[in-house]
Amino acid sequence: MNTIDGIKLMNLQRKWYGKDGVIYFDIAASLDITGHQWILRLKEKGYRFSDCAKSVIYSDGFKTTPGVTIKIVVLKGILFEYWNRTIEKISADADKREWGKPDAEAACLIREMFTDEEIRAMGLQRIIVMSEPINDSRGVPRLLGVNGGGHGRLLSAYRVKPDLKWGDHVGFAFVESFVYNATK
Repeated sequence: MNTIDGIKLMNLQRKWYGKDGVIYFDIAASLDITGHQWILRLKEKGYRFSDCAKSVIYSDGFKTTPGVTIKIVVLKGILFEYWNRTIEKISADADKREWGKPDAEAACLIREMFTDEEIRAMGLQRIIVMSEPINDSRGVPRLLGVNGGGHGRLLSAYRVKPDLKWGDHVGFAFVESFVYNATK
């Protein structure tokens, strides 16, 4: 632990930074593991899943992106007027910025990377990963999201509804770029 003027400092290194309502961070290269393996991995570390999130992660639509580090950008809900805080409007804004859609696995990587406290320090209660929607076991299209609102290390799945207005405390994760890792 470092000290300044005799005051002990905790690790002040942040894994993210924010600018103009956008959060930036890199998520580590995919582990190229299955959805079932992700659930086992995160459960071992004390993370929890909603039933719908499990259903999405177990589905054939859940894909991984092996061999890359992903540069993630999160648009804060506060950037949008309430009436414009819909999936369609937020995705259109990301398209203008030339940001892409992450694979749903990004939700697992983000959940593993950030504590609930770190998500709240970003000014957010949850981060929705703006992948292609994946149908749950009942055929309902969903997006995975990391819930940092104090529900105890939760990974959830949120119904995709065109007219749903999201709260200003929600962040929406897109891909700024991929960094392809060299293989040995």
